[in-house]
Amino acid sequence: MKNVIFAAVILSLLTVACSKREPVIDTAQELKLKYDTTAIDSFSQGATSVDIARQIRMSSQKYQDSLKEVLKLQQEEKRIMLELEKENKKKAEAEKKLKAAENNSTEPKVE
Repeated sequence: MKNVIFAAVILSLLTVACSKREPVIDTAQELKLKYDTTAIDSFSQGATSVDIARQIRMSSQKYQDSLKEVLKLQQEEKRIMLELEKENKKKAEAEKKLKAAENNSTEPKVE
């Protein structure tokens, strides 16, 4: 009888001990620090802050060329929109003239 009680106590302790699960924490992400420099050592010679590196990239010729290209595309789109608006105005005026001519021709003339 003592053996059965002892086995039951051991079995219950094992089930309680094995049932507790701790959440898995990804330590690699927690240990990954974010620095504001592009160099490995922020105090080393030639370390550049992120803001200065951004300014350098923005002043590069490739970036300036891409800005000019975007500006040209925007101007082209604006020109096309203006042409479409002019064309739509001409069509609207032509339709008004047609309607006015139809209204004048359908009205009986009183003399």
